[in-house]
Amino acid sequence: MIRGKWPLAIIALLSLLLVLAACGDQNAAPKAQAASTTLNKGAAAPMFDLKDLDGNEVTLASLAGEKVYVKYWASWCPICLAGMNELNTLAGQSNDFKVITIVSPNFKGEQSPEDFAQWFKGLQAEQTGTNIKVLLDEDGKFAQKFGIRGYPTSIYIGSDGVLVKSVPGHNPNDVITNTFKEIS
Repeated sequence: MIRGKWPLAIIALLSLLLVLAACGDQNAAPKAQAASTTLNKGAAAPMFDLKDLDGNEVTLASLAGEKVYVKYWASWCPICLAGMNELNTLAGQSNDFKVITIVSPNFKGEQSPEDFAQWFKGLQAEQTGTNIKVLLDEDGKFAQKFGIRGYPTSIYIGSDGVLVKSVPGHNPNDVITNTFKEIS
């Protein structure tokens, strides 16, 4: 009878060790989850890395910890163009969020990057001013990831990198500013 109990005791001891080891892994999981706690409801915004009109790279990761307003627009969109002066004013103000715009050359009827850059410089000189930062999403790679269906589209990203809201159509400055009051 003693012989029959030893194998059971060894199995019980090994089972206990496995349970304790599993408990150790479970204790590590809440720490990892706590580190990735989000402040806003929603999914993480697509992590873009785009160039501005001067060839400087801008990444969403470089804006970590900041709220970001992104306006997707097109040079051929009359609603977009009608809101450019207002957007230039917003971009020049001191707000608790960054303002950037994204255009998608060679996508959905947009000009080539070179033609757009030349056209936009003329537009700035004539109408909009110089506060607007334009990033180029060539071939609409990130427009597709953001689910852009039409122009203009406003995207609201929280300081935690969460895409809180995506709204098609023009958003006036007061709506943009008030929306960010509700976003962390």
